[in-house]
Amino acid sequence: MSNRPVFPTNPGRVAVKICGIRTGEQAEAIIDAGADALGINFYPKSKRFIALGEALPWLQDLGNNVSRVAVTVNASDDELKSIADSGGIDWIQLHGDESPNRVESLIQQGLPVFRALGVKDDTMLESAAAYPGSTLLLDAYAPTEYGGSGETMDWTLGARAVEQWPNRQIVLAGGLVPDNVAAAVAQVRPAGVDVASGVESEPGMKDLGLVRAFIEAARS
Repeated sequence: MSNRPVFPTNPGRVAVKICGIRTGEQAEAIIDAGADALGINFYPKSKRFIALGEALPWLQDLGNNVSRVAVTVNASDDELKSIADSGGIDWIQLHGDESPNRVESLIQQGLPVFRALGVKDDTMLESAAAYPGSTLLLDAYAPTEYGGSGETMDWTLGARAVEQWPNRQIVLAGGLVPDNVAAAVAQVRPAGVDVASGVESEPGMKDLGLVRAFIEAARS
C-alpha cells in the first residue's frame, strides 16, 4: 500500500482535495466542479464531523469518480480497519499524534494510510522524514487543533519538502483560499492542495462558488 500514491501522478496538474464534506449532494457538486479527492471527517470533535454509518450510503454511490479520504485523529486500529473495510473509503488520513512506527505498523497491516503533519519550522520538517508512505500532507502547525484551523502554513517549508523528497507526493494544506492558492502552488509545486475552511460559508457548509474559484485558481 505504501508505494501507491494518493493522487493520480500528473506532473502538469496539481490535484485538489476538498475536505470536510458532509452530504452526498455536496460531494457530487464538488466532483462536478473538478475535485480529485474528497475528505470526510470522522473525528468526533471536529466541526465537520460525520459518522461513518451516516456517510457510507452516499460514499459508496460515488464509486471510482474520486479519491474518498477518511480524516481521522488518533483512531484505534479497530476503528481504522472498520473504515478501510467499509467499501466507502479509498484512503485514511492520519491527522493525530501517530508516530512513524505506528504508521509503519498500519501500512504493514495493509491499511491505506498516509500521514498529515502540522509543521512550523525546519526541525519539524526534518522529523517528517521518518514517516513512511508515498504521500505526506503538510499543514499549518496549530497545537490545539488537528487540522481545519484556517492558519496558513509557511510555504518555504512546503517548497523544501518537495525539493527534499522528489519521490513523494507532498500535499499542501493550511490557510489556503481562492485568492492565495495560485501563489502557493507556484512557490511550493506540490502534488496536491487541500482546503476545508477556505471554501466554506460556515464550518461544514461548502460554498460552491468558492470551491470552483479555488479549483480554477489552483490549476491556473
